[in-house]
Amino acid sequence: MEINDLKIFQMVATLGSVSKTAAELSYVQSNVTARIKLLEKELGTPLFYRNKRGMTLNTEGKRLLEYSREIIAKFEEMQKYFHRASEPSGVLEVGMVETINALPRLLSSYCSQYPHVDISLKAGVTENLLQKVLDLALDGAFVSGPINHPLIEQEQVFQEELVLVTKNSSFTASDITGKALLLYKKGCGYRERLETWMKVEGLIPKKVMEFGTFETIIGGVAAGIGITILPKSAVHHLVESGTVHIHRIPEPYHEVTTVFIRRKDSFVTNTMQAFLNEIRLQKTKK
Repeated sequence: MEINDLKIFQMVATLGSVSKTAAELSYVQSNVTARIKLLEKELGTPLFYRNKRGMTLNTEGKRLLEYSREIIAKFEEMQKYFHRASEPSGVLEVGMVETINALPRLLSSYCSQYPHVDISLKAGVTENLLQKVLDLALDGAFVSGPINHPLIEQEQVFQEELVLVTKNSSFTASDITGKALLLYKKGCGYRERLETWMKVEGLIPKKVMEFGTFETIIGGVAAGIGITILPKSAVHHLVESGTVHIHRIPEPYHEVTTVFIRRKDSFVTNTMQAFLNEIRLQKTKK
């Protein structure tokens, strides 16, 4: 059975005549008759009452007419979808570390240009997001870079300054050993830089408390529970309000590069290519 057989069947059912159907579709009459008989043979039942005035659907024919309308409608929907494959559409699964302050602007611009794309955002730490991209559970992810992996392609997106965040305006290195560190879970790029700096300086924290969200970390800092490390852009509004205070971190630990990663060997759809183009465009606007 072919989709064209169902279209011929629908036309015969509508016009009630093989000859009229043949004329409408520019087929020879014998071809229309043959396709209807083949359809009845494949389904194992007559589909029409035949008389001198033409053809009318029987009970089984009426049932097939319902199915054929659904099948042809789905088939045409499928054709339209793939014929517009050049237009970005579908779902884009994107991972992100929580504190990328400039990301909403990029996403807003992309979504306004491509309304047929649904972006699904998944938050996490760099290490976990990297694994999900490698497993193809994500189309791509914004993470702390650079990422050194043979299967990963990366695009630099933002360069941000990392700062220590405290409740008090004053800060000394001894505060790190005397207060708790409020950090994201292992695998976070910010945490990795802080721990590397502390190891070089021989600083051992009093306690490390792990949290899963920005809100809980910054809330803990504001309450005086401990200190943390975050991009300066993520807390500037809290600094202006006096809720928290920030302190510089020495080079080379004070900067973090956010990169967009994807698997090198994954097919670049038009949807993904448009997203990569938007990332590059936003970089030129900075």
